[in-house]
Amino acid sequence: MNPHQIFLPYPKITLNLQSQISDMKENIVIIPTYNEIENIEAIIRFVFGLNTRFDILIVDDGSPDGTADVVKKLMTEFPERLFILERKGKLGLGTAYITGFKWCLENGYEYIYEMDADFSHNPADLENLYKACKDGADVAVGSRYKTGVNVVNWPMKRILLSYFASKYVRFITRMKLNDTTAGFVCYNRKVLETINLDHIKMIGYAFQIEMKFKSWLHGFKIEEVSIIFTDRQKGTSKMSGGIIGEAIFGVLKMKLQSVFNKKKYLA
Repeated sequence: MNPHQIFLPYPKITLNLQSQISDMKENIVIIPTYNEIENIEAIIRFVFGLNTRFDILIVDDGSPDGTADVVKKLMTEFPERLFILERKGKLGLGTAYITGFKWCLENGYEYIYEMDADFSHNPADLENLYKACKDGADVAVGSRYKTGVNVVNWPMKRILLSYFASKYVRFITRMKLNDTTAGFVCYNRKVLETINLDHIKMIGYAFQIEMKFKSWLHGFKIEEVSIIFTDRQKGTSKMSGGIIGEAIFGVLKMKLQSVFNKKKYLA
């Protein structure tokens, strides 16, 4: 598969799983980007410097600041570890990850990670997510709230919004998770093969909730790994009121669908 190929948000990929068994790769980190030129090279080099091997897939939504150009230059230095999918414009966090999930499954990876580009997630914690999955978790969640509130440099208003949003989601869905909105996650490939990725409805940050909810409904083991979340030092946040609205009302709709027709919801 050409790593420079441009995908639609939900590419139609037919997985040839039998052919992948003999060529299984272990870890790949999906990093969605939009205008992350200030962070992208540093985070790529940090990940490649870890003791455990993690490959990286960048999903760039047409960043006008040249983020993709930096990645392509680094691909000449790391030709077998760094890949990029370029999309035409901002198509949403959820569709970026789904595009990335499908590419990673098609290319034979066993553990597939989500991580932000801005160092709000410490790349060193990838090692802890990996260990949790190797020890038996199907989904490992980098949790800001497993042991209190582990957030640095956020204003109090945003901390409260995030914390109580997770409490709200936990109340509505009944998932036993402290950080339901976390975006630092490792999925075993069997989870992503089981979930119908084409039926994921959320496109913003609520995508993170929907993926955990469907993983939980399918009976997969979800384990939280405590992390310290640090607000970005460079670049600008992508958070908006529309994203928050999707989370509030989308969770209610999601829960009702699962209650009244669970089989159809999980199809």
